[in-house]
Amino acid sequence: MSEEPIESWKDYYKKTGARPPRETLLFALDKFEEERSTGGVNLRAIDLGCGNGRDTVELLRRGWQVFGVDAEQAAIDGLRQRDEVGEGAMLETATSRFEDIDLPESELINSSFALPLVSPQDFPDLWDKMLMALVSGGRISCQLYGDRDSWVGDPGITFFARSAIDALLFPLDVEYFREEEDDSTTPRGQQKHWHIFHIVARRP
Repeated sequence: MSEEPIESWKDYYKKTGARPPRETLLFALDKFEEERSTGGVNLRAIDLGCGNGRDTVELLRRGWQVFGVDAEQAAIDGLRQRDEVGEGAMLETATSRFEDIDLPESELINSSFALPLVSPQDFPDLWDKMLMALVSGGRISCQLYGDRDSWVGDPGITFFARSAIDALLFPLDVEYFREEEDDSTTPRGQQKHWHIFHIVARRP
């Protein structure tokens, strides 16, 4: 089962926010840069589960307009206080569960290790909402949990068999796909067996 509720989100985000951007985000950003010159037109990204900015800061550094969403106000506060986020940063934020917020039309929807924390009941509608917000040529970069993860059985977390992942991604062109199984510790020090799908997929 998953870990106990986090008592200090401020300390948690301070620890995780200093880490480098996720590989999936970097892959997606590099693909955009291969395809086009922005020519002064800022592309738009949604960062679902932005935390205090390990991915958001990289998006801003590369000139993207970013809508950062997190359920914890401590995450948004930490993001806003980062040295890399100045007054002129092209950043909008919202404190909300993903299921409860309208997603603006965007070229990129990034969600690093946050989508699995949506319940199985809410996930299908959220995924449909993400696809509707994604423009043609846009990308989703994310992680999803597999059915051999040690947290399987937690009713608040969504898990997928490989066949279900294939069905989920069917409307998209998969550009990056890595399945990972490993035993390691969580950011809070708990031993865990991970089963993770790392994904970047493009809307035709």
